[in-house]
Parts: sequence; structure tokens; C-alpha cells
Amino acid sequence: MGLILMMTEFIKVTPLDPEKEVMERAASIIKRGGLVVFPTETVYGLGANALDPVAAGKIFAAKGRPADNPLIVHVHEPQGAEPLGKLEQRTLDLMSVFWPGPLTLVIPAAPVVPLQVTGGLGTVAVRMPAHPVALDLIRRSGVPVAGPSANRSGRPSPTRAEDVMEDLGGRVEMILDAGPTDVGVESTVLDVSGEVPILLRPGGTSLEMLQEVVGKVFSPSSGNELARSPGTRYRHYAPSIPVILVEPGQSPSGCDAPTSGMAYVGISPAPFPAVAEVCFGSVEKYAAGLFTALRELERSGASVICAELPPGTGIGRAVRDRLERAAGKARA
Repeated sequence: MGLILMMTEFIKVTPLDPEKEVMERAASIIKRGGLVVFPTETVYGLGANALDPVAAGKIFAAKGRPADNPLIVHVHEPQGAEPLGKLEQRTLDLMSVFWPGPLTLVIPAAPVVPLQVTGGLGTVAVRMPAHPVALDLIRRSGVPVAGPSANRSGRPSPTRAEDVMEDLGGRVEMILDAGPTDVGVESTVLDVSGEVPILLRPGGTSLEMLQEVVGKVFSPSSGNELARSPGTRYRHYAPSIPVILVEPGQSPSGCDAPTSGMAYVGISPAPFPAVAEVCFGSVEKYAAGLFTALRELERSGASVICAELPPGTGIGRAVRDRLERAAGKARA
């Protein structure tokens, strides 16, 4: 499907109590097959009717997204997942603990889900976001809403509506601005379509939290399993300048890169004189602000971004994953 440029409405909404008239207009766009950008607790999503193959195709055109990269389907209540695929008791248990929230579950897909949404696979990724604006939009639309991150494919995901406008202005009909998102990295993707749950993408729900509910979780580093997850097949999250990675306290000189003209992002202060620096102080703040920091640092005049890797537990596992992909060190 070709890209059709259009006027984009940019509308501020109250996060906890979005304006009814605005939300009705947004829902009407979804109903007629258009694209609406909406906030979630993780990042901003690019929404379309998940049961309409033509509408889903518009998502791929707007993002420049490869057609074999599956989409996450958002529902406004757990019961909304029932028509979309097979729900085992383990799946229901996870939904009862983690929904609404940053956990996407990959389940065997029902025939009603278009191949454009599943990426041609026999599974579908489903989640219930924890954001009043997202839930209200889905409820008013009356359909499940496909919603990948609202960025150009490969770019850092947007945690602010201004970032969406930078990437997708003229490519979508409406952007709902409810301020910065809270979690900052995308949802965890867990494949529950087989015998053992498989962690396909670390995210806002930690591996440790999942293990408390389901026990053993397999975490592949590469292979066909990862193809079932949105956001794992291609390079993602990359700013327009190179990213190099360092462990805490490591000097970038050990990475064969000059420090002149280098920007820095991390939890601890930069161990070298940086052109620009973003220091978060905690892994939670690092997760919430990572994508915005990458966008700001690429505009700082630096030629390279040096990024400190956080510990690989909790939400730090998700931050490490995003940084590795931004640096071109993807697992798949």
C-alpha cells in the first residue's frame, strides 16, 4: 500500500480524564479505517482497526515497516482477547496478574485476525495497556486496536507526542498528546503458545516477575522463536548517529572510539568530557527517559553517543536490549 500524505491533527488531552468529544472523534477515525496515535504507559502507539487488513496496511506504510513484522493488538478489557485467539489457563493467570500493564502475550491466532497483523504467522500478540486514554480510545472504537510504536521504522520509540509529530506528521490523521509516558520502554513480549513460555522481548514487566507466576521461562538469544515478536527482526531504536556501549565505569577508549565529539547517556556520570550528557541516576529513570535522550543527543552536535549499559536484571534487561539494538547488536 502506498503512503498518502495528509493533515495531522495534534490534540492535547487530559491523561486521567480525556475529553469525550476528542475521544469520539478519534474513535470515529479508527472505525472508518484511519490512523490515530495514542499514548500508553510504555510508549506512544500508532493505532488502527486490528480486524481491518486495509487499515493495518496503512500502519506499515506510515512507519515504513517491513510487512513480515507482526503488530501488537490492544484490547480495553481481558475479555477482548477471547475472539482473537486461544486462551489457555496459564494465559488467563498472566492476564489476571499483569493486565492492564506492559505485558504482551503471544497466543495461537483466531481466523478473524488478518495476516497483515500476525505478520503471516499463526500467532497474534495481544495486550491491555494501562493508560486511561488508550483504554478509552479502544472502548469507544468498538474494535481491538493494532498499535506498534508510533515512530518511523528503526527510529527510537516515542515517549512524547512531539517525537511522534517529528516522525509521522503528515502520515496519520490524529495525534493524541497526553504528555510523557511513564515506563518508557515497550511492553514485555511473552510467547505462551507452546509448552514452555518464551521471553521474546524484555520490557516493562520483568522476567523475574513472570517467573513468580509461571515458573520456568525460556529466553532465546536468537533463532526462529524471536520472529513471533514485534520489534525483534530488524534493527530498532537507532538515532541518526552511531551508538557505542560501555559497561559501568568503563572508558569509551576501550571501545576503539575517540571521546572528542562524543555525547553520553547512562545512570552514572560520564567518565570523560562529553559534548552533551544525560545522567539518570537510576535504572527506572533510565528506562523512562532513554528514547527521549537518544533523540536529544543526536541533535546535540555530537558525532557519537556513548551509552552506559545498566545491570541486566529487572527493567535493566529491557534497557540493555534496546541499547544493543540501537548500536546494531540485535539478537536476531
